[in-house]
Amino acid sequence: MYMLEFFQTIFYQPILNLLIFLYNVIPGSDLAVAIILLTIIIKIILHPLSKQSIKGQKSLQDLQPKIEEIKQQYGDDRERMGKEMMQLYKDHKVNPLSSCLPLLLQLPFLIAVFHVFKSGFGEKTLALVYPFITTPQAVNSIIELSSPNWYLAIMAGAAQFLQTKMMMADKPQMQTPGAKDESMSAIMSKQMMYFMPLITVFIGLTLPGGVALYILVITLLTALQQKLMFRKDNKNNDDNKGEEKAEKKVVEGKVS
Repeated sequence: MYMLEFFQTIFYQPILNLLIFLYNVIPGSDLAVAIILLTIIIKIILHPLSKQSIKGQKSLQDLQPKIEEIKQQYGDDRERMGKEMMQLYKDHKVNPLSSCLPLLLQLPFLIAVFHVFKSGFGEKTLALVYPFITTPQAVNSIIELSSPNWYLAIMAGAAQFLQTKMMMADKPQMQTPGAKDESMSAIMSKQMMYFMPLITVFIGLTLPGGVALYILVITLLTALQQKLMFRKDNKNNDDNKGEEKAEKKVVEGKVS
């Protein structure tokens, strides 16, 4: 009981009130626009966690060829394989949980958004609006958001596919002796690329359309964040390579 009250006070009620506030202040008072603005605000708040998660995924992806090599080299010795894995993570300063933990910390926000739309905007729900926020007599939207919306669900799945494909496209093409072209890693990555969008579509088809719209917008924002981060990393890597080449030329000039 205490946990439910804590969740309602810390997550559900603030998100509900922020949504109603946005609904009141935007021109035309449309729920769909309010959800998009709410999603952007939540994304900004969760930016540090999302950034850490993307960096963690990218770091693990970069190490995948070496991970596959260790698996094949010590596959029959679980203890030795575990030690080699931990040493690999330590040498490259990678935390295997760095991509999962931030996602778990974002989960309460998604659950709160789900409950906001599942509860609807009846008298009981609107009674939780803070006194200093105007309570609307009715909540309107140009698109259906109170019940499952199939085209929003499909768009959310397509956005998930796009984001996953972008992550795979930025994967470095590394070949490690004995890794058999990282076939197992490639198969798992390809399965995830199709499996996660299907899960997203399923969720969108079973939950209120407002949840699907939230997933769609936050996935697109994450894809944009991911693209900008990778572009910055690639630029830094190119700059570092340029500096290394310049230093090498200087050293070679001194030697000659």
